[in-house]
Amino acid sequence: MLKRFLLVVFLILTSTAVLAQYDNRQKERSKFGSRDGRFEASVILAYQTGQDVSSEGGSSLDIDSATGWGISFGWNWTDRVNLQYRLLSTSPRYSAVVVPEDPDELIQDVEHKMSKYSHQLNATYHFMKGSFTPFVVGGIGYGTLDSNIASEPPSVGCWWDPWWGYICHGEWKTFKASEFTYNLGVGLRWDINNAIYSRAVYSREFISLDNGSLDFDTMTVEVGLMF
Repeated sequence: MLKRFLLVVFLILTSTAVLAQYDNRQKERSKFGSRDGRFEASVILAYQTGQDVSSEGGSSLDIDSATGWGISFGWNWTDRVNLQYRLLSTSPRYSAVVVPEDPDELIQDVEHKMSKYSHQLNATYHFMKGSFTPFVVGGIGYGTLDSNIASEPPSVGCWWDPWWGYICHGEWKTFKASEFTYNLGVGLRWDINNAIYSRAVYSREFISLDNGSLDFDTMTVEVGLMF
């Protein structure tokens, strides 16, 4: 999985060299730098590390590492301060052992693939005003972990369509949790020219759950456009 992530990173860096030939010449550079007062958007490649947690009762959860994708929209308040919305999505495989409180019930073993979504509102501080700068980032957000396992029988609705005939559609609820999150990270930013930028970030996301917490380490590489 990590080798595949590194290969995609190489392809992104190669394409970045091509994109560097494009420059938004209609936008004059600020006297403080090229990003001051400008909006930006990017696409993100993410690599999320796994998690292995257990409880006193014997239940356990093992989440594999996984690659994912994301998008971001931001505004450079100044050349040093950036405010950003970021969405990250991954689909790691997991295995779980569920030990019921009732000793008469059977222990359940589950193996499946979950869906994880992270909505984040982040603030970034750049240490330098130039085109290449290290930075620190932190923010709050809302995360969803979906087991993709049905929690109850599906509800089915059927109707008659004059074009397609008799149609039935089913929906089902799954075991999932949506909770408050916060994250901290460090990274490097390179403003390639007056329009294209790239960032590399290492961050940790903290998710508070009813029965504990999960901490995910994530490495991201992104390429974006300033406008």
